[in-house]
Amino acid sequence: MMAGIADRENLLSAFWKAQRGKRAQPETIRFREHIESEIARLRSRLLEGPLRLGSYRTFTVHDPKERIICAAAFADRVLHHAVMNGCHPSFERYQIDDSYACRVGKGTHKAVHRARAFAESHRYYLKLDVRRYFDSVDHGILKAQLRRRFKDRRLIAILDAIIDSYERTPGKGLPIGNLTSQYFANHYLGALDHFVKETVCCRGYIRYMDDFVLWHDDRETLKTWRNEIAAYLEETLRLQIKPDCLNRCALGMTFLGYRVHPSHITLARRSRVRFRRKLVAAHRKFVSGEWSETEAARHVEPLIAFVRHGRSVDMRRRILATL
Repeated sequence: MMAGIADRENLLSAFWKAQRGKRAQPETIRFREHIESEIARLRSRLLEGPLRLGSYRTFTVHDPKERIICAAAFADRVLHHAVMNGCHPSFERYQIDDSYACRVGKGTHKAVHRARAFAESHRYYLKLDVRRYFDSVDHGILKAQLRRRFKDRRLIAILDAIIDSYERTPGKGLPIGNLTSQYFANHYLGALDHFVKETVCCRGYIRYMDDFVLWHDDRETLKTWRNEIAAYLEETLRLQIKPDCLNRCALGMTFLGYRVHPSHITLARRSRVRFRRKLVAAHRKFVSGEWSETEAARHVEPLIAFVRHGRSVDMRRRILATL
């Protein structure tokens, strides 16, 4: 397996993935100008070791909530992509169909539309969320999970080094912003998916990273499942859930920035406020000349794409009329 990960073509593919959206950054430019020697160095790090990873550059974002983002050095990001290119099929085989985060062909919009279908066919929903999820992932448990999926000793050593390169508290935590963290975090809760589907036997279930929802026609059944899941997460994965939300599907559910109803999907209030604020800010930067038309469009198009999935035509018209 390591031969494929360290293959020159795989490393070049990893470089092109890592430089998306970062082509103009100085470290990306330096890597690109000396790409053959950099690829050879990466190949040596992977095959010969020992693997030493650089420190993270951290910064804080406040949208939609405050989070600390950890940016690895560009060469390390290329290495992450190369390793995950090789590990992806094994990670993917473990995922259930109704896990939607960070997976090709899945994503937010498919999760929301699947949630609407479950809301249409059930009376009640139970919405759960893990408390401080990325900060709480236990390194020892994660490493044990990975050893059940991968047997190549050199690959295991690399995965261990990536995990050990960051901790929020001793022996716990994944850095938000790493490609590897997305895979590790999704795989870590894959155990929960199999518990819910195979032990709890819940047919109506969706997970998007650490947000997950269960549907059923009986409230008491959902309460029982909530207790079973809380116990499983605490005992098996050392995680705790936030206060739950148990309600009737007919009243709607806030999920991934939308309000999900049995018959339709609208925008959550926070998403409407965020859309207006960002659209007005983009308009001001365009009018002032700070952004070109192309740059303004690059920022506005994702906003429009997001709100299109909720009933938002009238809202968009009202906001645009004020600009």
